[in-house]
Amino acid sequence: MKPVALAPAILREYDIRGVVGKHLTEREAYAVGRAFGTVLARRGGKTVCLAYDGRDSSPGFAAAAAEGLSASGLAVWRVGRGPTPMLYFSVFHFDADGGLMITGSHNPPDQNGFKMTLGPALGAMPLFGGEIQALGELVRTGDYASGKGSVAERPVFDDYVAHLAAEAGQGAKRLAAVWDAGNGAAGEAMLALTRRLPGRHSALFAEIDGRFPNHHPDPTVPANLADLQAAVKAQKADYGVAFDGDGDRIGLVDGRARILWADQLMVLFAREVLKAKPGSPIIADVKASQILFDEIARAGGKPVMFKTGHSLIKAKMKEMKAPLAGEMSGHIFFADRNNGYDDGLYAAARLFRILGASDFSLAEFLDGLPPVLNTPELRFAVPADRKWAVIDEVRNRLAAAKADVDAIDGVRVRTRDGWWLLRASNTQDVLVARCEAADAAGLARLKDQLARELAASGLALPADAAPH
Repeated sequence: MKPVALAPAILREYDIRGVVGKHLTEREAYAVGRAFGTVLARRGGKTVCLAYDGRDSSPGFAAAAAEGLSASGLAVWRVGRGPTPMLYFSVFHFDADGGLMITGSHNPPDQNGFKMTLGPALGAMPLFGGEIQALGELVRTGDYASGKGSVAERPVFDDYVAHLAAEAGQGAKRLAAVWDAGNGAAGEAMLALTRRLPGRHSALFAEIDGRFPNHHPDPTVPANLADLQAAVKAQKADYGVAFDGDGDRIGLVDGRARILWADQLMVLFAREVLKAKPGSPIIADVKASQILFDEIARAGGKPVMFKTGHSLIKAKMKEMKAPLAGEMSGHIFFADRNNGYDDGLYAAARLFRILGASDFSLAEFLDGLPPVLNTPELRFAVPADRKWAVIDEVRNRLAAAKADVDAIDGVRVRTRDGWWLLRASNTQDVLVARCEAADAAGLARLKDQLARELAASGLALPADAAPH
């Protein structure tokens, strides 16, 4: 096959993702498989797991990628259709040298993509950043490894569900929960898991359908949780969980149908993990509430604020040997009894175990957190040639003003009122902002400070800056 060129726009920080038929066809899927197979082969790899999500284009892309991987000399183990974390699980379960997932995550139905990870013997890290760019260059040059590989079916679904069920346990009390897969790739595993759990469980949109006919599978958007909230109220359930399109992120509502954001859920998980591993570092991204970092310290842990990005978080976890990490986007990583990858269903299983053994409800847990007011995550478009420059301009003005700034990822500015954040997205031409204060007056002052800094760089604060 002649070399192909992948559109630069689809070579993202953490994966490859583009529009089917425009950026990606089975020809590009073969090329990505061939290139990733080359990366593995040249690092001494011999085996690779391959999985795919529920999008209409995914089966064809998986078949083409399998051909590319095997043409690089690898033994390809096709583990089936399911969520991205099932692919991660298979890499560890079968001790493979790598894993390739065909998925468009929570992107619109006309898009698809590829997530790649190295196996335990090669470092157990995802390909990201410069490695994604290098893979794109490998596709462009066609400088591939060649060999006589093989393709075989090696289903892992049952073992994956058994792993989740074992973590969930049977609980000391019967819980009622609603589970919403949003027609994403987690649906079948979600159903299989809930059938093994005690209590009362109902499922929403569990049928895998890459058109996402009911609501978009992104649990960080409140509108996408409306069906879950209504079902929790109607069924008088204890809580509800939701998953994104490829199942590596979790969303949550309590028994009063209030949304719990990932930084609030992380408080619950941190308390549990630190009972077994006191003094451990717990990592969260810069968008997380100060409440989380304070509660980690109060529970006897070492709070660590780090850059946003699931691949970056995984690398930091490994470096610090942290047993737990999380992002505001709903990626939760456990490395105490799991292997440090993000898995929405696994996080749901851990939650079920905690609530089943506790003398409090999820709503009571939320009521017990210190009250704060914060804006939602504010995202606004900025041209690619301006987004990083704006961050530099703001950072320089803050330095001149001797502001209290954490610059690990953009600028997170601390004041007497609380904090505000401005950072550039690694994956889109947008800036991301957030503010948090103890009261409405303080939040208004923080938003005014943020607005002034944006105005000084020719930008305006988004209109959707109302607190939640």
